[in-house]
Amino acid sequence: MAEQVHSVATDHLPWFITAPGDTDVLAVVTAIILGVSVFGFGILFLRLHTLPERVAHKAHKIQFEIVAILGLLALFTHMHIFWVAGLILAFIDIPDFGGFLGRIARSVERMAGLKPGADADEPLEAGSAAPSATMETVPESHANSESSSSKKPIRAVGGRKELDHV
Repeated sequence: MAEQVHSVATDHLPWFITAPGDTDVLAVVTAIILGVSVFGFGILFLRLHTLPERVAHKAHKIQFEIVAILGLLALFTHMHIFWVAGLILAFIDIPDFGGFLGRIARSVERMAGLKPGADADEPLEAGSAAPSATMETVPESHANSESSSSKKPIRAVGGRKELDHV
C-alpha cells in the first residue's frame, strides 16, 4: 500500500518531517547535541573555575589552601572577585617565613638545652644536661670560698626560670 500524503501538503517535504509513528531523527540529533553541549560547557566551566587552585597546587604554593577557599567562595556565592583574587594569589610567590623562623626556633631550643618541640615551661630533667655554652656556672673563686652544700645550682639561660631562686 502506498503512503498517502495529505491533500494540502506540498509535493516535496523536507527530510526532517517524519511520518506518523516513525522516529523523529531531528529531535534525537538535537537532544544529543544539546546534552553533549551542556555537558561540555559544564566541564569547561569547572576546569576554568578550578584554574587558580590547579596553578597553586602544581607550583606547591604555601597559600594553596587560601586559593582553594577563594575558589569555593566564588563557586557558591557567584562573586567573581573571589576567583580573581584566588587567581592573582596563585601566581604570586609569597616567601616562606616559617621555614627559616622554624630553624631559628629549633636552634635556640637546642642552645637552651630543650628537646626540639618541648614546652618551654617544663623544667629540665635531672638526668639531662644542657650544653655548657648555654649554662652559667658559679665562678671558681666563688665556689672555693663557700662550702659544697651552699653552692648555687646551675642556672639555665634562655627564658627559663632560674633554678637558684627556687
